[in-house]
Amino acid sequence: MLRSLGQRPVTGSDEDPRVAGLRTAVSRLRRELAAHPAEFPDRGIAEDELAVLAAMAAGGTPEIPRLRRSLLLVAGAIGSVSALATRLADVRSAVELFGEPPRRSGG
Repeated sequence: MLRSLGQRPVTGSDEDPRVAGLRTAVSRLRRELAAHPAEFPDRGIAEDELAVLAAMAAGGTPEIPRLRRSLLLVAGAIGSVSALATRLADVRSAVELFGEPPRRSGG
């Protein structure tokens, strides 16, 4: 069992469980989107950004600001498609495990 988000699993794998969770969530949403019969105006945007998320997950620890930007674009593109809501929520939950991006200092 993991004691904190920053620790690695004890199973011998060096993979960050947050990255594995993100990869799984993105893969599931991509499959459901591909199988969804309805066309909608921003479908291409959602597919492109899901590909970006998948590439970040495959590459190791993603950049948090870019991760969040992709999530916002995907949510905006498919947020009104109720059939995809559960998988979109799974992706959002996986992204949230990476924490907040560093705050910009205001002047």
